[in-house]
Amino acid sequence: MNPTGTSVSHASENLILVSPEDEFLGTITKQEAHRLGGQLHRAFSVFLFTPEGQVLLHERSRLKPLWPGYWTNSCCSHPRHGESYAEAAHRRTREELGVQTSLTEIYQFEYQAHFKSIGSEHELCKVYVGCINKCTEITAHPEEIQNWDWFDTSEVNEWTTTSPQLFTPWFLMEWRALQTIYQPKLQETLTRREPNAPH
Repeated sequence: MNPTGTSVSHASENLILVSPEDEFLGTITKQEAHRLGGQLHRAFSVFLFTPEGQVLLHERSRLKPLWPGYWTNSCCSHPRHGESYAEAAHRRTREELGVQTSLTEIYQFEYQAHFKSIGSEHELCKVYVGCINKCTEITAHPEEIQNWDWFDTSEVNEWTTTSPQLFTPWFLMEWRALQTIYQPKLQETLTRREPNAPH
């Protein structure tokens, strides 16, 4: 678990540039990768569910340069140079939430989104799902997360329909995919997962 107050994200950290086929093309700093227009780089999103089917969502810190104060999935970030998608997903889940659990890859997709005239995301993103008990202690990193809670699927479906402007664009795409085309794979994954099983 990362000590509270220690930064886990830096503008100068080296991210991984890729082709749409996920071929390694080199490295780029986080700041450069997210300039307006964006350059395609590896990323991941993690969704943590309880055995009862609730999902953990968080509100991004107001300190974030892109989409500050927007609601999004449990955890999301980027593999650093020399790090696999899975290694990065487990690392960041520990750093942001203080949680360690098994994660299963559900799917991968490419998207591009622009935040006002400030910057952009252009990511090849793997989506992971994990299962933890609701009583698991969550230690939210204050530079990354300003609020979090558990929500029923029906609540999220209604919220994203009535107020989509409150959510990050990648979350909206991922949630809709998990609730439609990848719903069978999601349910299969959650059914066979033991909460907080070591990875």
